[in-house]
Amino acid sequence: MSDRYVALGLARVRTPWFSDVSRWATSGQLAMDFVKTVSASEVRARLESGRPFSALLIDGGLPGVDRDLLELAREHGCAPIVVVDGSVRDWSTIGAADTLPTDFGRTELEAVLSEHATPIGRADDLPGQVESAGEHEGGFRARVVAVTGPGGTGRSVVAMAIAQGAATDPAHADTVVLADLALHADQAMLHDARDVIPGVLELVESHRSGAPSPEEVRALTFDIVTRRYRLLLGLRRHRDWTALRPRALRSALDGLRRSFTLVVADVDDDLEGESATGSADVEDRNLLARTATGAADVVVVVGNPGTKGAHSLLRVVRDCIASGVSPDRIVPVVNRAPRSRTARAEIGRTISELLAASNPGQPVLSPVFLPERKQLDDVLRDGVTLPDALVAPVSHAVRARLEAVDDRTPVLHADEPVLVEAGSLGAWDEEVAG
Repeated sequence: MSDRYVALGLARVRTPWFSDVSRWATSGQLAMDFVKTVSASEVRARLESGRPFSALLIDGGLPGVDRDLLELAREHGCAPIVVVDGSVRDWSTIGAADTLPTDFGRTELEAVLSEHATPIGRADDLPGQVESAGEHEGGFRARVVAVTGPGGTGRSVVAMAIAQGAATDPAHADTVVLADLALHADQAMLHDARDVIPGVLELVESHRSGAPSPEEVRALTFDIVTRRYRLLLGLRRHRDWTALRPRALRSALDGLRRSFTLVVADVDDDLEGESATGSADVEDRNLLARTATGAADVVVVVGNPGTKGAHSLLRVVRDCIASGVSPDRIVPVVNRAPRSRTARAEIGRTISELLAASNPGQPVLSPVFLPERKQLDDVLRDGVTLPDALVAPVSHAVRARLEAVDDRTPVLHADEPVLVEAGSLGAWDEEVAG
């Protein structure tokens, strides 16, 4: 039996081309099995069922056709082909392998399938993964600094300080963006933002169905004139994380990196995913933090002094390492640190010793100490520049780490395969092995 195409189909009710394709497949005029679906949810379920598909024929006028659906098809070796009615929308930028007009004929469909789809044959000759659109796009990409830490440590203010310090560099003049990617977004309050729209939701939504230009991305941010950086507002409500989709969010972050020279992301400290918890919902909830830290060149972990502060800071550092962040990319910061050099040395020694004990062979930099600023609330209320005593130490540390870390070094995620060196797993005990 010769190989045949197996295609999924989704279209609006009584769409002529949908009936034509079904007739061609049923009558044998087209060497293809055509599987009709009634919703985007069914398409996702069939793609994830394990059965291989050659192509996805989908009506471009449906509301559920977005980047996440098309790239999901690509990830499963299924070429997404969008049927459009003269729309000028650039479907290739969001993952479509090709497009067809609504009045296409059998010959046109065969030509597109021959170019982009793989026939389904024996079980040992299944279609491989189709390269994601834009996966290897060239061009400039900004460096990313993710700032995280437990609640109450001043993480958001430290992120502001890093953005302000970077913006003073002529190389980053008016091209630094502070992105609020926390579930409980506080940057709007800290900057006294009078508007709550646009924000991260609008940025992600714009990348679900297109590829905005750098000018369009910058238009979704606010200019913080006194500190010389731009601000991307965060979620308006905690529950809004349910509207985010992984591929659209990754594309949105890439859009920021194409539009600015430095992205400073204020993120939560919860990085747990499905592999650790068994819950896909937990991974989706933590999508903002996991995406930002996974793409970050440097991760700044903010903590407080004292026993509880050191314990919480160490927990977040370990979580970052467990999620795939290389230890040499982590910059610990102790906020509201005591002025005594002896006390600071003791804190630094304690953190280093505890990290060495729990993560041997994975040294982390010594912490940066930021002093307590009693007039900080007044500074935030007035919207003036942050004091240099707060900005300079952490900015210099981040700049030095960015220069030291090779941005070509891939960041390994916890859910990716890990190369195991020979002998690293130990050896069998002879008595146990028999």
